[in-house]
Amino acid sequence: MERWAGALPWRGLVLDAAERIGSRVHVVGGAVRDVLLGRAPGDVDLVVEGDATALARELDPAARVHERFGTARAAAGGLVLDLASARSETYPRPGALPEVAPAPIEADLDRRDFTVNAVAAPLDAPAQLIDPHGGLVDLAARRLEILHEASFRDDPTRALRGARYSARFGFELSALAADRVREARLETVSADRVDAELALILDERVPVAGLRLARDWGLLDGDLERVRDLLELAESPPWTGRVDPMPAALEAGEVRCGVLARRIPPRARRLAELSASRRPSELASAARGSTVAELAIAFLLGAEWTARYVEEWAAVRPAIGGEDLIAAGVEPGPALGAGLRAALAARLDGEADSAERELEIALAAARAAS
Repeated sequence: MERWAGALPWRGLVLDAAERIGSRVHVVGGAVRDVLLGRAPGDVDLVVEGDATALARELDPAARVHERFGTARAAAGGLVLDLASARSETYPRPGALPEVAPAPIEADLDRRDFTVNAVAAPLDAPAQLIDPHGGLVDLAARRLEILHEASFRDDPTRALRGARYSARFGFELSALAADRVREARLETVSADRVDAELALILDERVPVAGLRLARDWGLLDGDLERVRDLLELAESPPWTGRVDPMPAALEAGEVRCGVLARRIPPRARRLAELSASRRPSELASAARGSTVAELAIAFLLGAEWTARYVEEWAAVRPAIGGEDLIAAGVEPGPALGAGLRAALAARLDGEADSAERELEIALAAARAAS
């Protein structure tokens, strides 16, 4: 019981609210698994035998509820809790979203992905675990076991979650799970759902380990070394905080998974083909308008000058403006634009170290364009 006390600081608040509305609440899934492994629980999922939306409102009048699905998110004790009414699931066809119906906690556990996530801790007695599928035995054995033979056919994304858990905890697939994992037909799942699972893998401490397992299991393909390189690049200057690793890493590695097929952006390839010996103004002009992800991928493909563009060239501005050219007699129009572009190029190429020199170069370009 002691190990649950620190893990569930909000327990009293939820129990009081549940008693007021006559519901019983269980901690389920990853939070139970993490506590049993001696880890601090991450996201906490609560299953309510009763109306989860009513409990959420009892806890937090501003709770976000989804009546149709019987789910809610509420603030309690300084934390955000996810609540769901206990339910059963049936799958009309492989890969489809499930059809749900109210059910007791045991039936709710039946719909979980792996036995180690199919353990519930009743909030009023968390030490009295509900474990209908032998999850505690599998947890002790560091084994990922599916609940039934059709698990991966019903929801192929479970296979990707298995790769994530295996990489994070060092778990091995059971003989049954290893035999069935290649039945996960990810092509029956929407690209958005696959994308969401891959994003979770990329958010792991060692993301490529999960991707490698998924590749070994026949779930995806791609250049995972380049995925790793992009993830590392995103954490180093000048890219830090500028690149969203998802989906840039998948694009860099051209990862293919089910109906999802990430490709290196054509613009990144074109930038990589430019010689670094070109003038800075020419390279900056080619890079202008690119996303930071495209620039980062081009860097990995050999265009290391894109780092200088991000760090330096993108912020360069001419010392003169359109009003200076107009005052010098240039009419608004194409000639004005040509003059400003020439001034910027001169600044980038080191050919103008003063506003006067920029104006001279800009006026010459404007006259030539008139």
